[in-house]
Amino acid sequence: MTKGFISIGSNIDKEINIPASLKALNECFGQLSVSSIYESEAVGFEGDTFYNLIVGFDSDLDVKTVAKQLRQIELDHGRSRNSEKFSPRTLDLDLILYGDVIINDGRLQIPRDEIERYAFVLEPLAEIAPTLKHPISHLSYDNLWANFDKSQLKQWRVPGSIPLTK
Repeated sequence: MTKGFISIGSNIDKEINIPASLKALNECFGQLSVSSIYESEAVGFEGDTFYNLIVGFDSDLDVKTVAKQLRQIELDHGRSRNSEKFSPRTLDLDLILYGDVIINDGRLQIPRDEIERYAFVLEPLAEIAPTLKHPISHLSYDNLWANFDKSQLKQWRVPGSIPLTK
């Protein structure tokens, strides 16, 4: 079994799409480790705030099959096939880690560079996998979060949202 982590984001009907995505991911992968939900300002464009979180799961599937399943879940939840990178979205599911896999194959990049670039990815990842080490830098996620520049941080934990296992 390989341990994978998915970054989830939504700023269109987020109160509906985030729970729906967790249900779909649970149906695909079984038990999930789920971080708190973080609300953050849109990055790269003007728009409504996002809900972001990280889920962990175990799977025997190959990495490309997992990525295809995530893409189908996005489409099933109203995501357009031709949506732009910095734009509002119903659901954004990014496979950010899959075991120690390192891959850069067109649209599939693992580990995703967003882990070290965006607080809305790193903070919830450090929350549910603090001692796990980044496959390239070999630094733990709690260490990366502790050293992350928080001077411009524009995110906050959604009240009542706590990490859980589904």
